[in-house]
Amino acid sequence: MDEREGGLAAALDQIRGVDIDEAAVRAHVMWPDYLLGVTSDRGREGVPVEHLVWPPPPVPVFYRFDATGFIRALEEQLTGNVAGYSIRLTENGSTIALADQNWAKEPQDGSEDWTPDTRMHVASLSKIVTAVAMTRLLGAAGIPPSTPIIDYLPGYWVKGQNVSQITFAELMTHTSGLAFGATNSRSDFEWMKSQIAAGTTHRGEYSYQNMNFGLCRILLATINGNIPVDWTLPPWLGWLFGPEFTDIFWDLITINAYASYAASQVFAPAGVTGPDFTHDAADALAYNFPVSGNGWNSGDLTSMAGGAAWHMSVDELLKVMATFRRGGTIVSTAQAQTMLDDGFGIDWSVQTPLGPYYAKNGIWNDNSGHREQGVAFFLPLNMELVVLVNSPVGQGPAGQFLYTVVSGAYVAHIEEVRVPPIASASPA
Repeated sequence: MDEREGGLAAALDQIRGVDIDEAAVRAHVMWPDYLLGVTSDRGREGVPVEHLVWPPPPVPVFYRFDATGFIRALEEQLTGNVAGYSIRLTENGSTIALADQNWAKEPQDGSEDWTPDTRMHVASLSKIVTAVAMTRLLGAAGIPPSTPIIDYLPGYWVKGQNVSQITFAELMTHTSGLAFGATNSRSDFEWMKSQIAAGTTHRGEYSYQNMNFGLCRILLATINGNIPVDWTLPPWLGWLFGPEFTDIFWDLITINAYASYAASQVFAPAGVTGPDFTHDAADALAYNFPVSGNGWNSGDLTSMAGGAAWHMSVDELLKVMATFRRGGTIVSTAQAQTMLDDGFGIDWSVQTPLGPYYAKNGIWNDNSGHREQGVAFFLPLNMELVVLVNSPVGQGPAGQFLYTVVSGAYVAHIEEVRVPPIASASPA
């Protein structure tokens, strides 16, 4: 073993739970060219949404939910207006209503139908997985979400104004103020490093940024002990490899640590295996609408891990959601409810007569009108819903906002059951 190999082996000896070698590092690209021009959803910044507020009823009222009518309404609104879709509604983890329609891959791309097992890039629905992983890890480590993140960031990063005050909770609610107002959807390592150096004067203000959850996968790796916060290549090895290689090592190590933790601590308890950051041959393609030409393969999204990137099926995501919320094997049911109430990894918390629902939107576009999108709802009555769609909804590059289509149909199928007054007894 020469001096360089020995020095690298000594440096990598500090890494735990991640297998990495020089070849993998040299092959790793932190920001691929094909991500230029790609955009994602903007959370609550994306499309103004008005939610129905129920006034107090004048007489005693009970409410029930028409699940069959709800799914039928979604079918009516989506069929003929999208390339294809998969819908699943579950109660206590069991399917109670479903619909799969049309093509995950159009005939010109191989004629693949939508099924419960069809995977697609779920875009920002990936933030649910990251929030669940962080909730579990922070709980296990005894770190309150109100804790500042600064002691868990890479030690060699420059920390700008107010970074010392940013908390885990602020990352997971998009109120860190980092990259405030940016609309480029970036979450690559170099971007995150530069925004930590820039700091913020907008801490506490909402600005939806993928990098908030990209930072979570870096913090997960340091908290979990995969990489020490003070880890760098020795200076002379940096000279041999190049000055950017410490960043490349950090990027690759933290991505792998995040993927491993999600697989063992989030997916495995839910009985899910196989989700990853790359587009496999059987995965759904994204289309424009009306459909014209071939579908779009959004590619290897490893560099977006944390804020996006997971390729999952409707059923896989629903299994994770149900196990997280009620299973007690990922986190306790109390921790799960607190995460939802705190808004970690979700976009909307909406009160209904049946109780609150918690919803997350996800969109991933190229610059030619192709779109993959989905919504996930933690609903009242121990129900969960996931809808995946592989095009815009309706005409044009933007179409209708999928979240408002689904939330409107849900609210419309909450039904009143009025209680008749009790007749007074007749006098004897």
